[in-house]
Amino acid sequence: MLSPVLNKNDKQARWLIGIFSFVVFAAVVILGRVKFNITLGFDGHIFAKLNAIVNSVVTVLLIAGLVTVKQRKYLLHKKIMFAAMILSIIFLVSYICHHLFAGETKFGGTGAIRLVYFIILSTHIFLAAVILPFILFTAYRALIAEFPKHAKLARITWPIWFYVSATGVIVYFMISPYYT
Repeated sequence: MLSPVLNKNDKQARWLIGIFSFVVFAAVVILGRVKFNITLGFDGHIFAKLNAIVNSVVTVLLIAGLVTVKQRKYLLHKKIMFAAMILSIIFLVSYICHHLFAGETKFGGTGAIRLVYFIILSTHIFLAAVILPFILFTAYRALIAEFPKHAKLARITWPIWFYVSATGVIVYFMISPYYT
């Protein structure tokens, strides 16, 4: 097993993770309602494409992280999961930029595909809104070397994070024909 990187302080960790998660959630909600009318010199929907690429890579990294931990390659697992977290931060910045500069796009599909889209989108949004503190607590447990607690929490975190990441790509492919 790996050595701890942080000293254990659950009370402080709970506060920091809670505050950080709330601030990120609030920023996404507030900034998601704002659109800057700025001429970028390029199509603002490029951020959506970047989001889909980043989500695709995160999805692959999550699978690789699962495989490496099952193979007991803990250092490689740690590096892969750290990369997934960094890419998720890049995704978040790009996501906010997309909404600030490109605004909202309405899904134009009709019939059953419209229902499928909105089911995927609504579950994606809900789970994306709640996953951040789970990711941070799971990482915290690993960083303080509480690996049994880390593994127990990861059994909840991993599938939700994977679903959010994978459905982000699906949502992009379903809505991208309607970008104007």
